[in-house]
Amino acid sequence: MTPTNRLRSAIAATALTMASPAAADVTLINVFEVPAGQEQRAIAAWEEARDFLKTQPGYVTTTLHQAVTPDARFALINVATWTSAEAFAEATRRMREAGVFPAIEGLKINPALYRVVRGDESGTPEQD
Repeated sequence: MTPTNRLRSAIAATALTMASPAAADVTLINVFEVPAGQEQRAIAAWEEARDFLKTQPGYVTTTLHQAVTPDARFALINVATWTSAEAFAEATRRMREAGVFPAIEGLKINPALYRVVRGDESGTPEQD
C-alpha cells in the first residue's frame, strides 16, 4: 500500500470512528466528598444507584474509584458513560423519583457530564 493510500485509509477510519454512535457518548464524572467513617455507606449507596441505573436506556458502563491517600478531597470518584446527556437526565430523574440513592449526612456529590476532546495513542479520537 502506498503512503497516499495508507493516509486515505487512516482518514476514512477516523471519519468512521468519529461518526460512530460511541463518538456521541457522554462521560459522567461525579466526585464524592465523603464524611469520615461514611465510606462504606457511600459505596453501598453507589452500588444501589448503579444497579438501578444500569437497567435504564442509554446506560453504557460505570466504575467507582476510591482515593488511595487519606488526605484526598474526593474519597470516591464515579466515571460513567451514557449514550447521551438526555438519557442520563431521564435515568437520574427516574432514580430520584424511585428514591434509590439514600441520604447520607454530610455527603456531597458533584456530577457533571463531559465529552472526550483528547486521548492517548490508543485510538481515542480528538474532537474540537
